[in-house]
Amino acid sequence: MKNYYAVIMAGGIGSRFWPVSRTKMPKQFIDMLGTGKTLIQSTYDRFRKIVPPENIFVATNEAYADVVREQLPQLSGQQLILEPIMRNTAPCIAYASHKIQQLNPNATMVIAPADHLILETDVFVSDITKGLKCAEKNDWLITLGIKPSRADTGYGYIQYGKGATIPGFKKVKTFTEKPNLDLAKTFLQSGDFLWNAGIFIWSAKSIISAFQKYQTEMNEVFKEGTDVYNSDHEAKFISGAFVRCVNISIDFAIMEKADNVFVLPADFGWSDLGTWASIYELAEKDYLGNVASSSENVIVYDSSNCMIHAPKDKLVIVKGLHNFIVVQSDDTLMICPKDQEQGVKQVVVDVKEKFGNKFI
Repeated sequence: MKNYYAVIMAGGIGSRFWPVSRTKMPKQFIDMLGTGKTLIQSTYDRFRKIVPPENIFVATNEAYADVVREQLPQLSGQQLILEPIMRNTAPCIAYASHKIQQLNPNATMVIAPADHLILETDVFVSDITKGLKCAEKNDWLITLGIKPSRADTGYGYIQYGKGATIPGFKKVKTFTEKPNLDLAKTFLQSGDFLWNAGIFIWSAKSIISAFQKYQTEMNEVFKEGTDVYNSDHEAKFISGAFVRCVNISIDFAIMEKADNVFVLPADFGWSDLGTWASIYELAEKDYLGNVASSSENVIVYDSSNCMIHAPKDKLVIVKGLHNFIVVQSDDTLMICPKDQEQGVKQVVVDVKEKFGNKFI
């Protein structure tokens, strides 16, 4: 296990969970499910079952350094991978890969978001361990694919081909970003598509080689820092390095280009907790299908299939609403049909344009 590492990605702002998830306190640092732990704390606990605690790193924006330290005080300063500016996932992963390789040239790592729900931890641990063992011995870029249960337009999809030489793994044929409903139904019916979970496994050597081939300029930027990683000079170097990087995801930068990409189909009770509807699907409902996060202060009349979230000290009355999301947080109230919640990100853009950062 000493060669196994985990990088928890915790830099997003979770705009689709607005107005609860705000720039100052995004959803990964909130107990969204009422479990007594924030999402990042639950993610950290899962990875402690797979890799040594000293090999768990958290990648996040500099602005969230203090909240990470507060919620995960067991992390050392060197286990924080701090981004000076937001540049999407590719620069962050390139940085993390070079930093970890400098620590251990034989490192094999799993990269995973901080804000996912995993219901079956034992199956998750088994699948991640299987992927790490495979990536340790093969020059493969492995991604996890979730067996789809419905035609969902909120996820990216992975199409796979024939089985790989190692049982359980499949060769990836194509990646598709969030499709429209008709295309998502076609994917579901075809039987060879999986949801893209955004969880990756590879050796440091393999991913750095892929960056060198497909994102040469970016790789050269982070290669320059080899002598300063894990030292007091790292932060100063990184502040200049990120400015030189393009804003691009790991999917576009590497995964859609590389020819050594494999997927491990998985089924461990996964949700990316990307929308209020995903919380609704997981939560306990009343006999009319309503979910209320603070039920003692919510009164519902003639309403069904609604997701209602409000602070425990607020009284909320809902009457005559069906299939709606009602969310109150601090100074903001949002009421939105459930089938239109994919537009919440645009709402956040519009609010920022009209009011600045006051409500963001």
